[in-house]
Amino acid sequence: MGKLRILYVASEINPFLETSEVAEFVRKLPQAMQEKGMEIRILVPRFGLINERKNRLHEVVRLSGINISVGEEEKPLIIKVASIPNAKLQVYFIDNEDYFHRKSVFHDKENKFYEDNDERAIFFCKGVIETVRKLGWSPDIVHCNDWITSFIPLYLKTTYKNDPLFKNAKTVFTIYNNSFTHKFKTDILEKVKMMDIEDAMLGALKTADFEGFVKLGAEFSDVVSTAGDNKKLEGLVKKIKEKKVETIDKDANYTESYYNLYTELAGYLIPYPLSGNFTNHRLQRR
Repeated sequence: MGKLRILYVASEINPFLETSEVAEFVRKLPQAMQEKGMEIRILVPRFGLINERKNRLHEVVRLSGINISVGEEEKPLIIKVASIPNAKLQVYFIDNEDYFHRKSVFHDKENKFYEDNDERAIFFCKGVIETVRKLGWSPDIVHCNDWITSFIPLYLKTTYKNDPLFKNAKTVFTIYNNSFTHKFKTDILEKVKMMDIEDAMLGALKTADFEGFVKLGAEFSDVVSTAGDNKKLEGLVKKIKEKKVETIDKDANYTESYYNLYTELAGYLIPYPLSGNFTNHRLQRR
C-alpha cells in the first residue's frame, strides 16, 4: 500500500490564527502523522485576522475561480496557500470577500454572533470538497475539526458518494467545547441541501443551533471523537445516539491514538497494539 492520505479540515491552525484549542491541536497532529509517513493536506478558512503579508499567503490561481452555491446565491471561491515555518506542511485557505474578510472570526466587535455564520460554514465545507477535487487528490481519511466542518461528512455520504476521489474516504469528526447560543433561521435547511440530500437526512439540524450542527456531523461521520474539556462535552455526547464517541485525552499521547485510529479505519495493518482509549476497540467498517 502507498502512503495513507489524511485531509485535515478545521476552523483554524497555528501559527496563522489561534482563538481556541483547535489551532494547536490541528497544528501538532498533522505534523506527527507526516513524520509517521502519511501524506497530509490541511484546509482552513482565511479569516480576516490572518495577516497575508506576514504569513506569506498567496493565491493559487489554478485552484481559484469556481463559484460555490449557498442557497440561491453563488459566491466566488478563492484559494490561497502558505507554508508552516519549520515544518514541511502547506496550508490551503478557503477565501471569499463577503464571508471571510472581516477582522474577526465568528463575532462582531460587539461580540454578537454573525447571522450568516451558517452560510460561511456551508461555503467553507463545499469549498473544501471542491478544492480537493481540483487538486485531484484522493484522501483515505477526512478529519473534520469543530462545528464549522459539520456538513462535510453529510456531503461526502450523499452528493459526493460516487465521486472517485471520495467514494472510499472515511470521516472522523472531532467535537470541541466551542459552543454558541445563537439559533439560525429555519432556511438553513434549504441552504445546506445539495443533490441526493433529502429532508429526512437533516432532522438533526432542525434545531438550527450548535447542538444541531454537531449532531449532524456526528450522524454522517464514521467516527466521532472529542477533544479538550470532555466534562463540558459529556451532556452533548449523550445526545448523539447510535454513535460511538471516542474521548482522546490531549494530555496523553493523543497522536499515537489517532495514528492507530486512522490506520484501522482505512484498513491498514497496525504494527503494534492500539494505545490510549482505543485499546481493545475494533471499528466497524461500513
